[in-house]
Amino acid sequence: MSTETESRRSGLPHAVFLQRVADEPATSPEVRLGQGAFLTLRFVDLLAPDREPPTPDVFRYQWAATERYCAELAGEGTEASHLSCIVRATGEAHQTGELHLIAPALFAYALYLEQESHFEEAEDALETMILVGGSRLSSTDAISGWLRLGRVRRLQASFQSADAAYEEAGRIAAVHGDRQSVLLSRVGHCNLLYFRGNLAEAERSWHALLADAQSGGFRRIESETEHGLGNVLHRRGKTHEGIPHLWRAFELYEDPENQIRALGDLGLSLVALGKVDSAEQALQEVVRRAQTGEPVINAAIELMHCASFRQDRVSFERWRERATRGFEHVPPNMRTDYHLKAGIGFARFGSYRRAETELRHALEIAIAHGLHEFVFRIERILGGLHECGALESTESAASEPAIHSESLREVSASLAALGS
Repeated sequence: MSTETESRRSGLPHAVFLQRVADEPATSPEVRLGQGAFLTLRFVDLLAPDREPPTPDVFRYQWAATERYCAELAGEGTEASHLSCIVRATGEAHQTGELHLIAPALFAYALYLEQESHFEEAEDALETMILVGGSRLSSTDAISGWLRLGRVRRLQASFQSADAAYEEAGRIAAVHGDRQSVLLSRVGHCNLLYFRGNLAEAERSWHALLADAQSGGFRRIESETEHGLGNVLHRRGKTHEGIPHLWRAFELYEDPENQIRALGDLGLSLVALGKVDSAEQALQEVVRRAQTGEPVINAAIELMHCASFRQDRVSFERWRERATRGFEHVPPNMRTDYHLKAGIGFARFGSYRRAETELRHALEIAIAHGLHEFVFRIERILGGLHECGALESTESAASEPAIHSESLREVSASLAALGS
């Protein structure tokens, strides 16, 4: 375990779940589930290799008490089911001596917590799996645990500890000859470079990884690498080069959710180049495939943006209304993006008072959440509100190099065929 993990666990183990008491009313289901998670993971700790094995009586008592508390949570939904599964797996592992049995239940719980944006809690569950399982985990479970731990740490911007987790996953994979997992740990490193803002090194690393994935025939790695490379090229102002990589990622992905992500990023890149028709085809495909959730909201925001560029007020209002469905649950960056692009849209239609209201709302959210890049963009647009008649940062198709122009035509044709 990393030094950071060890220092955290030197305090009260799993105290992160008790934080819900400070965030919610004491009688709320969230608080009771947090207390249940705290008790459940303390029960799992009885099997840790660095502590004296509990006597049969002590284990039975804590098992019964934890199981009873979780049974009282039975009507509280998915999280309660995860906790019951962990308790059952821990009891069976103790009885049979097969201590690796705890891994699947803890890993599944961590995935659930991550999906609910409880990243610190997901980190705790994964650390418990790794610490308690120790050398008794299968190499597959250990690698999966460290890779996921790297991801949840990255999502918390704990880049150094995330890097250590990816490093450990790669080390275990190399020892066991698992070449695909070695490459997956490199995917994690590339993502860290990207999110840290080291775009030049990220681009070089993605290119090197893509060559290794292609030579080894690792389709899953190739798809993720094409996606990462497309995004970093877009961020570096090489959008013409990035678009074919994003389309290739969509073609290679087998998982529908990943295909939707690739299409969404492809749509954003096409918008940036002013390829509005093709962008709309990609984004409408996202809406058709996803139907609900953040991918649809993001796509609707961009479709609203495209409609205002085309001076189509009816479509603008339709997509504006669609973008706000379920809006109360979206993260601050998405809410900022919506109000920014709604403001640009109203300015394009000559409604400058409404435009300023939306832009100032966007600015308030951006400042409150430290979204500095948004703050800079919004302030610049507010300073030239009457100049929103053209799409920002749009490059002329006539200026594209011939090879990129041909690639863009191929992607546009493929999108048109996909829509039909």
